[in-house]
Amino acid sequence: MTHLLPNDFARQIAGTKATWLVTGAAGFIGSNLIEALLDLGQHVIGLDNFMTGHRRNLEEVRGKLGEDAWARFRFIEGDIRDRAACELAVDGVDIVLHQAALGSVPRSIADPLTSHDVNVTGFLNMLDAARRAGVPRFVYAASSSTYGDEPNLPKQEERIGNPLSPYAVTKLVNEIYAAVYARSYGYRAIGLRYFNVFGPRQDPNGPYAAVIPKWTAAMIADEPIVINGDGSTSRDFCFVANAVQANLRAAVAPDAALGEVFNVAVGQRTTLNELFSLLRDSLGRRQVHYGREPHHAEFRAGDVRHSEADVGKAVRMLGYAPTHAIRDGVEDALPWYLESARTIQTS
Repeated sequence: MTHLLPNDFARQIAGTKATWLVTGAAGFIGSNLIEALLDLGQHVIGLDNFMTGHRRNLEEVRGKLGEDAWARFRFIEGDIRDRAACELAVDGVDIVLHQAALGSVPRSIADPLTSHDVNVTGFLNMLDAARRAGVPRFVYAASSSTYGDEPNLPKQEERIGNPLSPYAVTKLVNEIYAAVYARSYGYRAIGLRYFNVFGPRQDPNGPYAAVIPKWTAAMIADEPIVINGDGSTSRDFCFVANAVQANLRAAVAPDAALGEVFNVAVGQRTTLNELFSLLRDSLGRRQVHYGREPHHAEFRAGDVRHSEADVGKAVRMLGYAPTHAIRDGVEDALPWYLESARTIQTS
């Protein structure tokens, strides 16, 4: 993962010796953060309860980096809904990268109470534990779902609408709590509004899988693909290396960035129809030929129609410089998706 960071920035992080806590450590983004940090010589603590994360993600990082790097990693199996686990995890930590959450709009509609418990109560437990422990820097995963029904494109941080799902409510509440903690206690966190992050270790299975790993796995297995709506729905798909870079930049950004929220994306829109063609063509170049056409279903409740980020604020204040547009990201992710599919087929 570090080879995907700008060289000068990678050197800057490597020269910043710190102890980092990554919550949601066994998840998709969390495990990629751990890989990057260990590869840059950092000491890392991981916290996860394996509710949606996987031990195999951590083992994959260990296998890639080797035992010397892995010796700088300590794992705590725990739940962010447990205050004691949060207090244990932040002890002696310099930087928190809070990724733990229960994602998915449909999941939140099916079970809003659990989404609230994890995403709101769990977030507040971590934020308060970090404040009480005097952790200097707290960076948290926010979400583009916060924009809700705000119709203007591209999405700008200061202009949001009404949330369209319980999940969106939980992520908006995170931002409200962060702002209140800044005013009440002077503890200023940095929020990163992710836009449809994808890449290696993103789980393709289950009813709440994200679209890129889900469709890629279906194409590899020659299974049908369903597009919700007419396919004109668009998203700003963001390769995970961009999200990793944004977290690390926020962690070492000047104090002017404290208390702010930033879009993390590329600044380009791709429709679902375009995505389908892109994935099919990319797999075809790897001798995986998908001959089916997609089926269309009803538009999914709680989803926004179009999403595209203005990343100018992150560029100006964090030095954020996305390295991967969607085509680049798909090309980098496909080897992992193909290997993952082969592993499933032979297991």
